[in-house]
Amino acid sequence: MESQKSGGFLERVFHLSENHTDARTEIVAGITTFMTMAYILAVNPSILSAAGMDSGAVFTATALASLFATLLMAGLANYPFVLAPGMGLNAYFAYTVVLNMGYTWEMALAAVFIEGLIFIALSLTNVREAIFNAIPTNLKHAVSVGIGLFIAFIGLQNAKIVVDGATLVTMFSFKGSLADGSFHTVGITVLLAIIGILVTAVLVVKNVKGNILWGIIFTWVLGMICEAIGLYQPNAELGMFSVFPNFSAGFGIPDMSPTFLKLDFSRVISLDFLVVMFAFLFVDMFDTLGTLIGVASKADMLDKDGKLPQIKGALMADAVGTAAGALFGTSTTTTFVESAAGVAEGGRTGLTAVVAAILFGLSLFLSPIFLAIPAFATAPALVVVGFLMLTSVTKVDFADFTEAIPCYIAIIAMPFMYSISEGISMGIISYVVINVVTGRAKEKKISTLMYVLAVLFVLKYILI
Repeated sequence: MESQKSGGFLERVFHLSENHTDARTEIVAGITTFMTMAYILAVNPSILSAAGMDSGAVFTATALASLFATLLMAGLANYPFVLAPGMGLNAYFAYTVVLNMGYTWEMALAAVFIEGLIFIALSLTNVREAIFNAIPTNLKHAVSVGIGLFIAFIGLQNAKIVVDGATLVTMFSFKGSLADGSFHTVGITVLLAIIGILVTAVLVVKNVKGNILWGIIFTWVLGMICEAIGLYQPNAELGMFSVFPNFSAGFGIPDMSPTFLKLDFSRVISLDFLVVMFAFLFVDMFDTLGTLIGVASKADMLDKDGKLPQIKGALMADAVGTAAGALFGTSTTTTFVESAAGVAEGGRTGLTAVVAAILFGLSLFLSPIFLAIPAFATAPALVVVGFLMLTSVTKVDFADFTEAIPCYIAIIAMPFMYSISEGISMGIISYVVINVVTGRAKEKKISTLMYVLAVLFVLKYILI
C-alpha cells in the first residue's frame, strides 16, 4: 500500500508515465549521473585551493551548490539534468582571474555572484536569445574546444607531467628525478598519473558507467598501495602529502565559514571586472544552452521546432544555482554534460535530478575521503574531460576560413595565453575584423552586439 502511495505521489509530481519512464528507471539514472560527475567533489576543491581557498570549505560549498541547483532543476523544469560547479569555469576562476589577473578569490566570487544575478534577469526575459544568437555558432564550439585544451594543460601541470623548462614547458624528467632522489616523492606520482590517464581512456572507450570517477579511484588506490609499500614517500616541503584519508576528525561536514558570504565588491566598477564577469556569463550561458539542447535532443525532449519546452525554468535553475553557489563559496554552477549518462539509462524527469541531488547531500559526510584524493589522481579526470570538450572541434566549419581562423585563434589563445577570457576576446575581435576587412560582414549578418563586444575587448587591451 505504501509503495502504491509512493508511486502515486511520484507520478503526480514528476509525470513519470507521461514521460515514458518509471521510478526504478529514474533512480538508476540518477545514481548513474552522480557516478559520472562525482569527480567534481574531488577536483573542485583541488583547483580552487590553488586560489588560496580552504579546500574543506570548498568541498562543502561544492556539494551544497550541486544539491541546491539540481533540486531547482527538478522543481522548475522537471528535467533529468544535474548541476555542479563547472569544469573550465573553476579553472578560469583560480588560474586566470586570481593567479594571473591578481584578483582575490573574494573578488572573483563577487564576479560569479553578479554574473548569476544577470543570468537570472536574462532568464526572465528574451534577452538571452538575443545574446545567444549574436555569437556565431562556430565560435561557440571553439570556446568549448579551447577550454578543453586549457583544462587538459592544467591537469598535466597538476600531475607534474608538464613542468617549466628552457622551452617554457617540457616533460617531467624521470632520469633527473632518479638522479636527485625525488623519484619516490614526485616521479612516482607522475608515472601514476600517466597510468591513470591511460586507464581512464580505456574505461571511456569501453563505455563503462562512471568512467572518469573510476579512473580517479583507480589512480588513487594505486597511490595508496605505492605509499604503503614505500614506493611513494610523502614530502610536505615539496607539496606531496599522504594519500590516505585522515579520519581523526570523524565524518563531520567540513566548516564552510572560510568561504561562506565572503564576497568582495570593491572592484566592481572597473572595465577589468566587467570583462571577468562577462567571461563567466558568456561561458556559463553558452555552455548551459549547449548542454541542455545536446542532452535533450538525445532524450527526444525537443519539440517539433527543435526547442526545449521548459528551457526558461532550466536556465533559471542554472542562474539561481550560480548566484547561490557564489554565496556558499564556489565558482560558477552549471548544467553538466554528464547528465547524458543518466539520460542514456532512461532518465526523463526531475526524479533523476532529485536522486543525484540526494547523493550530493550524502557526500557531505564523506569529506575525509574526497579531500584525501591527490592531484595526480584527479589529473586524469582533467585530461579526459578536456578530450570530451575537444570533440566539439568537429562542429567547426573549417571550409570557411572567415569562420575557421577566428575559431582557431580562440582555441589556441586559451591554453597558450593561459586564459579563457583571452581566447574569448581574441576570437570575437578576430571574427569581426576578418569578416569586415574581407567584405563578408554583411553576408554573415554580424549583429550589433558582436561589434560592441569587439570594441570593448579592444579597449580592454588599450586601457588595461
